[in-house]
Amino acid sequence: MITALRALFLLVLTSMIWVTTWAGLQCPLFSVPAPVAAHPWFVATMFDAYWGFTTFYVWVCYKETSWTSRIAWFVAVMALGNIAMASYCLAELSRAPRDGRLSDVLVARRSGAGWLGAALALAGVAVVVAAAMNSHPRR
Repeated sequence: MITALRALFLLVLTSMIWVTTWAGLQCPLFSVPAPVAAHPWFVATMFDAYWGFTTFYVWVCYKETSWTSRIAWFVAVMALGNIAMASYCLAELSRAPRDGRLSDVLVARRSGAGWLGAALALAGVAVVVAAAMNSHPRR
């Protein structure tokens, strides 16, 4: 099961990096036309995504014992979504042996700030700031 989950989250991570890179090359992140951004299904999809991110974060908050790490992962998940979530899962799965028990991955708690959460939080903030700056025409 550990090996299958590693493959799944690697697929999620690589496909999300690919599709967000592709989309970013097509148009700026915050240049969604007003009719699209106001469309009920767009709004519903955004609510669904961010409530899913929040639900996942509750698990991260349980597993991480350091508030520094918890805050870093919150920023990373909210800014990068499934990229951060797949990265967290891969990091957790990397600590388990191939024949390890899934319960050890799901409930084992860790202490320490963790460099990955902080790095992804910084990357996420940088992406959002850069996207916001590129979505407004310069004067």
